[in-house]
Amino acid sequence: MSTSLPLHPLEKKLLVSLAEKVKPGESIDFDKASEYSELSPDQLRRAIEWLKAKNYLSVKEESVPIYSLGNEGLRVAKEGFPERRLVNLLKAKGGNCTFSEIFMAFGNESSIALGKAKDNKWVAAAGHKISLASPEIAKGVEELLVEKIASSGSISESNLLAAEKETLASLTKRYRGLVVSKVEKKQRIELTAAGRGASSTKNVEEIDALTPQVLSTGEWKSKPLRPIDVTSPVPAVFPGKRHPIRLFIQEVREAFVSLGFEEIIGPISQTALWNFDALFIPQQHPSREMQDTFYISGLKADLSNFGEEMNAVSASHENGKGTGSLGWRYNWSEDEASRVVLRTHTTAVTIRYLAEKKPEEARVFTIGRVFRNEKPNFKHSPEFFQIEGVTVGPNLNVRNLIWIISKFYSKLGFNNIKFWPTYFPYTEPSLQTMVYLESAQKWMELGGMGVFRPEVTIPLGVKNSVLAWGLGLDRLVMLRYDVKDVRDLFGANLGWLRHLKTK
Repeated sequence: MSTSLPLHPLEKKLLVSLAEKVKPGESIDFDKASEYSELSPDQLRRAIEWLKAKNYLSVKEESVPIYSLGNEGLRVAKEGFPERRLVNLLKAKGGNCTFSEIFMAFGNESSIALGKAKDNKWVAAAGHKISLASPEIAKGVEELLVEKIASSGSISESNLLAAEKETLASLTKRYRGLVVSKVEKKQRIELTAAGRGASSTKNVEEIDALTPQVLSTGEWKSKPLRPIDVTSPVPAVFPGKRHPIRLFIQEVREAFVSLGFEEIIGPISQTALWNFDALFIPQQHPSREMQDTFYISGLKADLSNFGEEMNAVSASHENGKGTGSLGWRYNWSEDEASRVVLRTHTTAVTIRYLAEKKPEEARVFTIGRVFRNEKPNFKHSPEFFQIEGVTVGPNLNVRNLIWIISKFYSKLGFNNIKFWPTYFPYTEPSLQTMVYLESAQKWMELGGMGVFRPEVTIPLGVKNSVLAWGLGLDRLVMLRYDVKDVRDLFGANLGWLRHLKTK
């Protein structure tokens, strides 16, 4: 081979065809190159770019005017020029007709038809009549040019004869909208001296890939392998990977497990009994209205399996029986408690765990989606993830709760946090946790926590203190990956997902 640069079969095919069919110093357009090489347009484009990078081809772009018929040109192609239609009228009238008949037939175009027909010497005037100069009148250059453009749809200036170019210029002046033009960029391709030298490889048959057949037949011993240019750029490959939210959920799991917690799960749909009532949220509370909660229309649950818990919850709401509280002092409704909702918090999972297990000591957590009827914006979504957990044990207090949450956040890399007092219907005391954002120079709320009130735990048969928390997961992911809009986490931005650096 006269060159050490490897050649792809497409490159070889193009090089050989150009060396055989194009003289040195000549250039051809893209269509000719495709015809000579028998390569498809896509194959030809790739071969041209590869050979150009190796300095085997020189490619120049030229601007070529392309002409096509406008609205007026399409009408002329269909009906004919006015002078041609005048000739046809005269033939139909036996070769003669009066001026008045012409005016009736042509209207405003009468002067144009008569003037052009006289200039072409197609007609002659005698008194008040017009007659054909000859029984057969050949088509003029203008007519032939319109037919030529119409038959091909459009035509390049390079495919027009000199006389046709002159005719085209006069037609453009004569009729507005007869012919329209646009400029197209076209490539002119020429083989360089190095390219002609490389075309001598045409008789060398190479092996493109080591297939099982090539190895088994021993073909690789008698034919050279096609060299591979390891410096050539390759297309980026994006293998599948887990979504950053799934990765972060796994981090959360590992953080809680390392602190001695066990994960529990529960259904997305819950009864109002477990989503609200068991948490001592009164049945007339605003959060239970349709504008805040997604109810499953027309569906009521059978609560007969929870008769003991339901009676205790009912008494707690009505009069605080056995809890040291006066309750909410209203008539509690089993029908309202049986309504089915998409859970508004994962506390519904942990509260059912407490009701079923009645543990004296426990450390459990759950991670899952929750749903609230909120208008989507940059920081709110009707569907989001929540981290829920409880710790049960004797003599537990807020200091223990702060230690657990602080330790949990530190394992995720969030160390600058603080706690503010707040209010929740089912915990007392209640806190919310905040994290400081260095980039924004402000504090961001991450979740709420507190000690379950006796009105929550005693009706369920849990005697020891219960520390509980519900933390937002989506906002933690946004902080980790510097995402400004929560909707971006769930969008179809593949570019962001592909280039995102995760742990």
